[in-house]
Amino acid sequence: MNRIAVYPGMFDPVTFGHLDIIRRGAALVDRLIVAVAVNIEKKSLFTSEERIRFLEEAVNGIPGVEVCRMDGLLVDFLRAQNAGVVLRGLRTVSDFEYEFQMAGMNRILHPGLETVFLVAGEAFQFLSSRLVKEIAGMGGDVSRFTPPAVLPELRRRMMARLERGPG
Repeated sequence: MNRIAVYPGMFDPVTFGHLDIIRRGAALVDRLIVAVAVNIEKKSLFTSEERIRFLEEAVNGIPGVEVCRMDGLLVDFLRAQNAGVVLRGLRTVSDFEYEFQMAGMNRILHPGLETVFLVAGEAFQFLSSRLVKEIAGMGGDVSRFTPPAVLPELRRRMMARLERGPG
C-alpha cells in the first residue's frame, strides 16, 4: 500500500518552518506532495510558478517529495493524486482551531480522509511567511528564515514596494 500525503499551502514565500514540516512529514509516508495553492482571493507576493521553483530547489534531495500546483478544492486534488492524508503544521492554538475546522469539513467532503498535524519545531513556532515579508519589507535580514534561493527576489520585491509607498 502506497501512503500518499499532501501538504497544501501558499508558501509565499517558503520558510524553514515549511521545510521542517516537509522533512518530518516525508519520513511518515511513501510519497509527499507539496501542493502550492493558487487562491484568487489572496494576493501573493510571488507567482505560483516562482513559489513552485523555490520549493523544488528547497526540497531537492528529500526522498519521496514532489511539488505540484493546486487549483481548486483540496479534496479534488487529493482524489486526483490518490492521496488519503493531508499534512498540516501547527504553531499556535489558533492554528489548531482553524485547522481542526478545515479537517472536519474536508472529511465531510472526502470521507475516509485523514489529517495529520505536526507541531512546529521549537525553532519555528514563531515563523510565518507573513512575518518574513514584514521583516524583509522593513529592510531586515531574513536569511535565517527562508532558503537562499528566495532571498534575492524577496529583497527586490520588498524594496520595490517600499519605493512605491503605501497603496
